[in-house]
Parts: sequence; structure tokens; C-alpha cells
Amino acid sequence: MTYQSPERDDQPEALLDSMSRRIDILGLDLGGRAVVTEAATGAYATTAVIAALAGAMVNACARDTARHGTAREAIEATRALARLAGVEDRITFSLGVPDEALWRCDILTNSGRIRPITATLVRLLPKSAVIALMFEAWEFRDSDIDRNACRDRGVRIVGVNERHPDVAVFPFLGPLCVLQLSEAGLDVPGCAVAVLCDNPFAPHLLEGLEHAGARPTLFPTPDALTAGPWDAVVLALQPGDAPLGPADLSTIIARAPKALLTQFWGDIDREAASALAMRIAPSAAPAAGHMGILLNRLGHEPIVRLQAGGLKAAEIVLGGRELEPDGIAELLP
Repeated sequence: MTYQSPERDDQPEALLDSMSRRIDILGLDLGGRAVVTEAATGAYATTAVIAALAGAMVNACARDTARHGTAREAIEATRALARLAGVEDRITFSLGVPDEALWRCDILTNSGRIRPITATLVRLLPKSAVIALMFEAWEFRDSDIDRNACRDRGVRIVGVNERHPDVAVFPFLGPLCVLQLSEAGLDVPGCAVAVLCDNPFAPHLLEGLEHAGARPTLFPTPDALTAGPWDAVVLALQPGDAPLGPADLSTIIARAPKALLTQFWGDIDREAASALAMRIAPSAAPAAGHMGILLNRLGHEPIVRLQAGGLKAAEIVLGGRELEPDGIAELLP
């Protein structure tokens, strides 16, 4: 699939059209369901509104954040979008996650203003409830959800297949990588880019870089990286138990001494990198296990697709439907 740069118009009318279109494509039907999710700013304000448009009664939970606005701003942004969509009456707003909302919850989203989903929260959920990850199951982070508590309670955790054609979020990864390199000061066309990637991001990153005129080469590990006149090394390794440490960083700088190390996904020991005088983008380290640049930098469309897809995956599991290979929903073991 060849992906064209997304429309970056985040006007409310464009958001409403995008949400309605994705609900129709997915056949998302949450009638009679209770959804607990976040109230948020920007494109993430769509999560609660998508659920309400699909027929759910929604509790949108807010809290103050350092990077994404205050609880008040999140509630105001989500309420304004809900009003435009005509579903304000289907959304209840709260500070934090109320116990009573969890008691009757069918779908709890693994959203930023709700995480971490602790054992205390899990024990308040009905056993029939589903936690929607809003990313693929293999990307699961233990820091997000107490998985043992979910198993003990019988609460299912479901990921969304971001490569499914009705969701199609992964094609945005290439343009996102290009944007990150551009913002770091690289003139991407003609750049020699080493892509360190050991996961399904790889073909989408390569395609996006090639489409932008770069010359990317894939390497599955730092040890596999060959010496060359690399302009950039894109780190897109699945986070492990420990960040990329001195040994791997020394290998990278020895084989790509003039390259910019771009932290797309995967953790880096920043102190070790500083000791090696490595150039790294972004300058501020993302949280452990998180991406170095978020999809909403490309506008609302990838976020609408992801959130609607995550809700659809939860709907499929709640409905007791058989999960198809390469389907939209995948249960976490």
C-alpha cells in the first residue's frame, strides 16, 4: 500500500467527517455499551466522541498533564467536540476514574490520562469487561496494565491490528519518521539512512523514507549495522528489559560516526550516549517504551483510525465473535 501524506487540517468539520467515515468503514456499533476513556486535547479528544457516536454511554476521565494540557482543558476540548457531533448528552466527565464508572464498564481504554491501569482499578471492573490497548498486542507495555490482575479477574486485554485495511495506521509510520528527521535538521532527500528495526514497523519505515527520496537500509540489530557514510540511524527496535546501552551505542557510533541517532521507538541509555558524544533526536527522552514522536504530529487522521480501530477490536471481543487470523482484534495471552 502506498501512502500519501495525510491532510493536516484539524478543523472540527474535518474531524467530524473523519470520525463518521471511520465508524462507517468499521461498522462500529457500541449501542448499549458503557465506555470509560479519557477526556483529552487535540486529536485525542476524538476517542470519547467516537465511542458516543457509535452508540455508547461514555465516561470521559480527565487529569492534569505536563505535556498535554490540564484536566479542565481536556474536558473543555472533548465537550466542545461532542457538542459539535451532537453527542454531548452521551458523555459524562470526571476528574480521575470514578469507581462507579468502572463498576458498569464494558470497555476501558488504555489511554494516557487513565494509565496505569492498576490492580485496584482492575478489581472494580466487571469480569466481562475488556481493556482496549489502542495498539497492537505485541507492543504491550507491562508498565501500562497489571496483566496478572486482569488474568485473576478474567478481564480480557485486546489489541488492534493497525495493519488491517479498515484501520491502516502503520502506513503513517513512514511519513512520521520523515517528519522526525526533518525536524532534527536533516534534508531527507538523498540521505543515507540506516534503519535499526526488528519488528513490523520495518516495511512501512522503508517505504516512507524511499518515498521521501532517502536511501534507507534495514538492519535488525546494532551488531548487524555495517560501516558507511550514514547521515542518520533510525532506532525502531522493540523496547526490551533494558535500554540500548554502552556496548550497542559504541557499535553504532563506530560504524556511523557522523550520523544522527533518531529515537523513533526503543529506549536509549541517554547518559551512555552523552558520554559517547552522540547526537540524538529528540533532545528530550520519551517515556520508557514510548515513541519519540507521536502520530498526532501528522494530524487527526491516524489518531481517529487508531482509536476507532481499538474500540472496534473491543466490540468484537465483547460480542463473542470468533477472532479471525489477521482480523482487527487480537487478545493478549
